[in-house]
Formats: sequence, structure tokens, C-alpha cells
Amino acid sequence: MPDTTTLVCLACAQANRIPASKLAAYPKCGVCGSKLADGRVAELNPQTLCKAIKTDRVPLVVDFWAPWCGPCRMMAPQFSAAAASMAAEVRFAKINTQDFEKVNARFGIRGIPLLILFDKGREVARLSGARPAAEIQRFVQSARMGQTQPM
Repeated sequence: MPDTTTLVCLACAQANRIPASKLAAYPKCGVCGSKLADGRVAELNPQTLCKAIKTDRVPLVVDFWAPWCGPCRMMAPQFSAAAASMAAEVRFAKINTQDFEKVNARFGIRGIPLLILFDKGREVARLSGARPAAEIQRFVQSARMGQTQPM
């Protein structure tokens, strides 16, 4: 049996088991048909976020943001660019802290924008402040290698 990985569909919250070798081929959810890893930034609700953190076997970078936050809006295209360039290895999502205020307490958020990298059920690293795409990519790569030094 080939190595498999589990990904939560960020559209319908269904867990999907797929061959790890198929991640770069943009696999689809078996329930709703949405792409599971296509290099786009998904908007999450708290329930889907928590399920993805616990279930996913592929790293997940989450941007905690709010629509009134100027730096958050400025960083959005950079975050999307980083997501597109790392599509085969990491998933990117965002959650609106204004709409879902309880996530602030749940994740200890004191300022936005804030990026948190989750991997295999745990928080791996944090990066605060608006950043260009290249810096977001370096943050993810260094955190995955265990070098979580501040930038």
C-alpha cells in the first residue's frame, strides 16, 4: 500500500486520505469535489481550522487577520503568492479574527497579522507582522527544518 496522507477539505471539513505522491496533482475532496491542495488561500471557520490542525498530515500556515487591519490587507497578496509557490508541500489558509473573536483567546493572539504554522496536530512556529512572500516562504521552510528563529 502506498504512503498516504490525510487532509481535511477546507471547504466542507471532510477528512480525506490520499496517496502522498498525489499532493502535487491537486487532489479533490471525495465528498464535495473541492481541491484539497491547489495553492490557493482558503478562508476558514474555527471548527474547520481545529479539525485541520488535528487531522492534517501536511503543514498548514494560517493567517490570522481582520478586514479593518491595513497591514493585513497589504500582506494578503504576498500570502497568496507564497501559497501558490509552496502548493505541493504546504497548505495556506486564513481566518477572520473579527468574525470569529474566540480564536484570539484560543490561539493567544495579541496582534495581527499573525502567521502560525501547524504540523501534525501542533503549533510549530509563529511570525507576526506583514511580510513579503519570500519572507513567508523562508519562515515556513526554516520552521519545518526546526530553525524557528525570529526574522
